[in-house]
Amino acid sequence: MNESPIDKVADLGRDIGEYIKQQRSNAKISLRQLSKLAGVSNPYLSQIERGLRKPSAEILQQIAKGLRISAEALYVQAGILDLPQGGPVVDAVRADTTLTERQKQVLLDVYESFRRENAATAAAGTATTEQPEPDNKE
Repeated sequence: MNESPIDKVADLGRDIGEYIKQQRSNAKISLRQLSKLAGVSNPYLSQIERGLRKPSAEILQQIAKGLRISAEALYVQAGILDLPQGGPVVDAVRADTTLTERQKQVLLDVYESFRRENAATAAAGTATTEQPEPDNKE
């Protein structure tokens, strides 16, 4: 049996709600505490977690701030953003269930900064080695 587009949207709502509830549980924050931290009403947050409401990107950003995780993680989970391209290191970090979303994001930020630094160093090294040799004809 094929799912209709409406069913798929409903599934996304349940998925993001379950994900938020899981992150809240991992952070050991009550629904009421997250409601205050995120500036979202307690009943509305409860409806999101139960999959009855699909939050906007703005609400997801507020919830991410309250959970101290990246908004991107919630956007990906909600289907707003595609999963970023990875590689073996990125995939391993994202797959690690023992790390919080915030820890994963910090690790990935450090990893990417090292990659950018190495790429810049390599580009600078290539630029200096590509200089034409001076003529030593006398």
